Amino acid sequence: MIYLDYNASTPLDPRAREAMLPYLNEWFGNPSAPHALGRTMRAGIDRARRQVAALLNATPEEIVFTSGGTESNNTVLRGLAQKHGDRRRHLVTSAVEHPAVLKPCAALRAQGFEVTEVPVDSTGRVDPEDVRRALRDDTLLVSIMHANNEVGTIQPVAEIAGITRERGVFLHTDAAQSAGKIPTDVQALGVDFLSIAGHKLYAPQGIGALYLRKGCEPDPLLLGAGHESGRRAGTEAVPLIVALGVACEVARPLLGDPATPALRDELHEGLRRAFKGDLIFHGCREHRLPNTLNVGFRGCLSGELIERLPGVCVTAAAACHAGSSAISPVLAAMKVDPDGARGAIRFSLGRLTTSQEIRAAVYLVAEAANACHSPVTRTP
Repeated sequence: MIYLDYNASTPLDPRAREAMLPYLNEWFGNPSAPHALGRTMRAGIDRARRQVAALLNATPEEIVFTSGGTESNNTVLRGLAQKHGDRRRHLVTSAVEHPAVLKPCAALRAQGFEVTEVPVDSTGRVDPEDVRRALRDDTLLVSIMHANNEVGTIQPVAEIAGITRERGVFLHTDAAQSAGKIPTDVQALGVDFLSIAGHKLYAPQGIGALYLRKGCEPDPLLLGAGHESGRRAGTEAVPLIVALGVACEVARPLLGDPATPALRDELHEGLRRAFKGDLIFHGCREHRLPNTLNVGFRGCLSGELIERLPGVCVTAAAACHAGSSAISPVLAAMKVDPDGARGAIRFSLGRLTTSQEIRAAVYLVAEAANACHSPVTRTP
């Protein structure tokens, strides 16, 4: 099996797995308990909090552990709305956000909030000036992802932060796809809130973290005892938290490794040469994740293409149903060529990807794409 779907989920790093084992096999106390075993559990959480904070250039006190990126995003959007919604009832986001942002925005809209979705250009990038124009006196929050999960485009978050700071508007970024791949320095980005998901950076599924700039805390979503300094009720999942901390520590020295983008480019060039039809690139060549390649195979349907690839794990950027296809909302927002969008595939590489796998993937994908390719008659 050739795994090229690291943006969906990564394997568990062996060092993170080893760090978890004592908390699964030997240490089982409640981290809120005052006895020795409880203190051992608490020490594991404290260490992980420092490790996550170091990856983000935050202080440990600004890190809250959650169940993942979805909970982190919901905490910011819904928690801020609950805390400040009596005065500020306008939100700004983009047309290419993850559903974990767009659906909470839709729920808040149903509660009477107003939501402005700024557009993106053909590369998937937001224009900071569009954000500026969207701001109002009652704007509460701007939420713009750091990097897109489908096409890998990196957003100008720091530029947007300069605008929101001038207007006294909170800024959140969903960094689920960027943390561990590119620098996610909250000071350099200038954000008030940042979400990460453990299973995108070689930690287990079911764990995440939320950076809350000091003094910018939303109301908690979960109410109960005073866990996480009263910001997220519920006994902490210590084994998962410990693994996330180690995964963040492992990721820090690997940022900027040239091996992954080189393999990504090798894949792109190989597919371009081997596919008999038009291969259409989706995304931004200048500002993109080092591991992500989204291309459209004109004349193919992505669902059919994936069915012909039982030995390769990739993701379709379009949902295909009984011979027809619905274009991905992200690609639709980018206004890309519909013929390419219907045959769009996202390839996302990781630490374990090898050149041998890339060469094999080029052969298998091109063979499948050439088999299902049909000439496209364009409507004038």
